[in-house]
Amino acid sequence: MELLEIQNIEKYYGNKSNITKAINNISFKAKKGEFLAIMGASGSGKTTLLNCISTVDKVTSGHIFINNKDITKLRGNKLNKFRREELGFIFQDFNLLDTLAAYENIALALTINKVSAKEIDKKIMVVAKELEITEVLNKYPYEMSGGQKQRVASARALVTNPSLILADEPTGALDSKSARKLLEKFAFLNDELKSTILMVTHDSFTASYADRIIFIKDGEIFNELIRGEKDRKEFFNSIIDVITLLGGDVNNVI
Repeated sequence: MELLEIQNIEKYYGNKSNITKAINNISFKAKKGEFLAIMGASGSGKTTLLNCISTVDKVTSGHIFINNKDITKLRGNKLNKFRREELGFIFQDFNLLDTLAAYENIALALTINKVSAKEIDKKIMVVAKELEITEVLNKYPYEMSGGQKQRVASARALVTNPSLILADEPTGALDSKSARKLLEKFAFLNDELKSTILMVTHDSFTASYADRIIFIKDGEIFNELIRGEKDRKEFFNSIIDVITLLGGDVNNVI
């Protein structure tokens, strides 16, 4: 079953005298329960693509369907409701509220959706156990490590049971140990809970946890890798091969 379908989207910035084409006729699909990564050099259009899918930005032309709903046609309260109920967001800088404890940060989206206190507590305890953050639920962000904060942010994204989880450089602010632990949790959520994840990353190691990778170059799809039966090390090596085709090494290309 297709959960996400991108149809010939384009995105322009600027005015008639100075137009920049950030996305050029991109189309692809993602199945329900898939873990999809988007990679590309700085300025390739990968973040613009994520912004369009997340409804933060609007496409200039084309259509984006999530659960067969054309989100490019949603406006106002309907768009806000869709964003609240169908999408989960995980950001590089966590975006936790410093004045709220972890429990309250996670509960916020449920509270806005007017979920009962009893149900909120039940949902939070389930997701906290899955992400191994029960011991920090009463702590404030400044009392937590980077890895703990990112797992709390992930719990906040998951607790509403969204159709699609959008992760923007989720390991970018983490050390290697915390990054590996978070990615293992992503893999668990994808394998065991069938969560659908779309992740933008510049990091080959992070991308190697995905089922499939779409490479973006100059606003267009450059290449695509499917993990299939490869183990993660083999898949990582395939990613490096594509990076080489893109014209440089890991550090200065992706």
